[in-house]
Amino acid sequence: MFRSAVRHVVRVLSVLSVVLAVPLCAAAQPAGAAPVRAAEAPPPKGSLVIIGGNLRPTNGAVWERIVQQAGGKGARIAVFASASGYPERSGRSLVEVFNRYGARAFFVPVAVKLAGSDYQAAADDPELAQAVRNANGVFFAGGDQSRITRALLHADGSRTRVLDAVWDLYRNGGVVAGSSAGAAIMSSTMFGRPRAVLATLKLGVAEGQELADGLGFIGKDVFVDQHLLVRGRFARMLPAMLAKGYKLGLGIDEDSAMVVLPNRDVEVIGYKGALVLDLADATVHEGAFNVSNVRVSYLDNGDRFNIDTHAFTPSEDKADGKLDASRPYYREPLFSADILGNSTVVDLMSKLIDSDQPEAIGITLGSPSGVQPDLGFEFRFTRAGDSVGYQSASTEAYSIYNLRLDIRPILIRRPLYQYK
Repeated sequence: MFRSAVRHVVRVLSVLSVVLAVPLCAAAQPAGAAPVRAAEAPPPKGSLVIIGGNLRPTNGAVWERIVQQAGGKGARIAVFASASGYPERSGRSLVEVFNRYGARAFFVPVAVKLAGSDYQAAADDPELAQAVRNANGVFFAGGDQSRITRALLHADGSRTRVLDAVWDLYRNGGVVAGSSAGAAIMSSTMFGRPRAVLATLKLGVAEGQELADGLGFIGKDVFVDQHLLVRGRFARMLPAMLAKGYKLGLGIDEDSAMVVLPNRDVEVIGYKGALVLDLADATVHEGAFNVSNVRVSYLDNGDRFNIDTHAFTPSEDKADGKLDASRPYYREPLFSADILGNSTVVDLMSKLIDSDQPEAIGITLGSPSGVQPDLGFEFRFTRAGDSVGYQSASTEAYSIYNLRLDIRPILIRRPLYQYK
């Protein structure tokens, strides 16, 4: 039954030129062989391209970088649309985009929602696994990240043959890229069924509900999140990181990417940027969510950060643009009534690093009919001794490193007067 289903999918997709680039006849891992575990293998020689979602087909900087990391023109890219509700349509579109940028992409028919296919059998098919292993890179599309882990992990949490093949590709120098849901799976922990950001601050996170196991390509020491600035998700990273003991978090915005190299250098490319959250010296206080001394940094296009050394390197167009604290641009109090708004956190951080003010404050409030309506939060940003900023001479964009962030609960008072 499975063989006929896969042949049907391959016939359909062959018409669309999505599987012709890769032979499906190479030798496979012997049946019953124990899967290779990441802990038993040397560090991967490959790279990651972690995209915050909504990657536009016209964003050549990101698409071309994926192809470049896979070896350049003609690179074979295995496209996983496992997260999509319409994997065949999504896979076809992504294959076409990659091929326009010089790759030889093909669709991998392993998806919970793929009609006419048994995804569990497909994920353990030795021929399909070898096709992925022979590729130069893989790409995980957006959608629901739980569909990716459901498709590529057995019920007991062990890896399928196809997932083992992805790990082999990565260890041997290939690129693993993913957007949105494909970015969420990059860390060992990901959001599973999350609440809204403010509700997450109020109610916290629980294993098996808000939190789930990811695939861990970036390692066990870094937490990854996506759609970060557009949706204010930087705030939900903190309760998740604290719950799981992460000291470092990387969050990437939409239509932008973090390229993680084998030496653990992270380079930001694309439309917007990324936040680095450092909890190494943070202190958690009792009661409602209350944390102090979080270090937060914003990486703009072209900036670099090393996960192991925590060293920041500004982009070339900012190298000579280090801000002079004696010549601030902003001279008024800095405040935002909606710190979770679209890119508000970066706007406030940018003003603070180029200001004569000692701090910047943002708050977030909920609906009177929402959960715990009397509870809000204050986000207080302050410059520390090692805080530094850079500004681009061409775009006026900022890079901001090592601001201090304290978050504390606040009580929201009712209106003085009620309308009738």
